[in-house]
Amino acid sequence: MSVMLRRTTMPGAFHIVLLALLGAVALHMACARSPAPATPPTGAGLHVLAVEAFLGDIAQNVAGSRTVVSALMPLGLDPHAYEPTPGDLARVADSKVLIVNGAGLEAFLDEMLRNAGGERLVIEASAGLISRQVPGGPAESDPHFWLDPTYVIRYVENIRAGLTQADPAGAAAYAANAKEYVTRLQELDQWIAEQVKAIPESRRLLVTNHESLGYFADRYGFRVVGSIIPSVSTGASPSARQLADLVEAVKATGAPAVFLETGSNPQLAEQLAAEAGIRVVTQLYTHSPGPSDGPAAGYIGMMEYDARAIVDALR
Repeated sequence: MSVMLRRTTMPGAFHIVLLALLGAVALHMACARSPAPATPPTGAGLHVLAVEAFLGDIAQNVAGSRTVVSALMPLGLDPHAYEPTPGDLARVADSKVLIVNGAGLEAFLDEMLRNAGGERLVIEASAGLISRQVPGGPAESDPHFWLDPTYVIRYVENIRAGLTQADPAGAAAYAANAKEYVTRLQELDQWIAEQVKAIPESRRLLVTNHESLGYFADRYGFRVVGSIIPSVSTGASPSARQLADLVEAVKATGAPAVFLETGSNPQLAEQLAAEAGIRVVTQLYTHSPGPSDGPAAGYIGMMEYDARAIVDALR
């Protein structure tokens, strides 16, 4: 199932009053920051909220001009380390449609929905996709489907179906927007594959901060040598033995670089680079797009930026 209706209740009168006050403050601040559009979108009453910024951009391309999709997390925030604030709970409480990645990325989701209360349509963007299992580490399923653009086509299909369920009058618009965006995703996939051809096959080796580029590697013919944090979550910590093994693996394979996501602590990567004689490539936008006026704006801009950075470092 890609969509579900969820009702959750926050116990206690004090919490209800607090939530109402927080909602009013958040609404006042939002209005102060952003002037209302001259012509409100037809489906503006949906109050669509996506948890991650990259997901909000994908969903906005499906929604088009019919409604505005906002993101719960600000740009640059690591979903693995996110903890909802009272203001975030107020925004969730006000939403009528909530879009999540699913596949275990939002470990906080159930508790957040209980605390927010209310009823909303929850769209799980990755519903129907089969997770890869992280090799050689703990038994973990990888939630980073979006780093393969062909999997994002399923995201688009699930979001289109969910928005149509919430706003049947917009079905034709959502279908047309989804079709157009799928074409752009297919073009992105072909473009990345073409860029990767510049890298000799023997150098298509990825060393990452944590287990995040597995789907990207599978799609475009890379080998993941290892990760500093041997987990799909950035909240885990490597042991001294794991770091030593990674140094040996890097030396044995000749991997040229280690790639870090935006916001990552570079200390362990710099240690690895010094011991293994490789370069550190920082500022990959894997979990969030960059600013709207930058080179990694939006989901597609983010993927293009990362592909260029990887190709430049390995060819």
